[in-house]
Amino acid sequence: MFGRRKTLAKGETVYLFEPTRDFADDFLTVMRASQSFHQPWVYPASEQRRYRAYLDRIADGRAYGFMIARSEDNAFLGVININDPIFGGFRSASIGYYINADFARRGYMSEALALVLDYAFTTLQLHRLEANIQPANEASIGLVKRLGFRNEGFSPAFLQINGVWRDHERWAILAEEWLDASGLSTRQIRQKFGVVV
Repeated sequence: MFGRRKTLAKGETVYLFEPTRDFADDFLTVMRASQSFHQPWVYPASEQRRYRAYLDRIADGRAYGFMIARSEDNAFLGVININDPIFGGFRSASIGYYINADFARRGYMSEALALVLDYAFTTLQLHRLEANIQPANEASIGLVKRLGFRNEGFSPAFLQINGVWRDHERWAILAEEWLDASGLSTRQIRQKFGVVV
């Protein structure tokens, strides 16, 4: 069903793979089924045109995309994106993520986000990542807190989502804060940050 996948990183229960055009139908099927779970927090692509635009953002360097799959059966779990990276003296980006509703609140996203943080701070050599989260999205706030992000403030009408300017809390983590855990296994990282699968 899922075709060939180029693996980008492996954890204990999940792996990250590269988004491709071949994966469009599977991606769209899962995202359409999860729409009521995702909204109003995020509006993933639900049609071919928007999925192609997502791949174009990755191809032209405006984002790094990571699809998440469960290792035991290759089930598609969700997506994490590193958005709008700026290099030079800034070396920062924001992250966004969403999960298949059928696999939410099982710890998969925590492990996958830990893998993406490793990639961002080692392979890309970013200095800072920010997660901008709507204040009522308690699950997302809990996720970034577990992984060591700190709240840096509140921004009214910060991001436009589905045509509406929405308030957001700004959560961030620095490379040195995350890499303090470097050298740990995925299991040790999960234990350090209280992630349970």
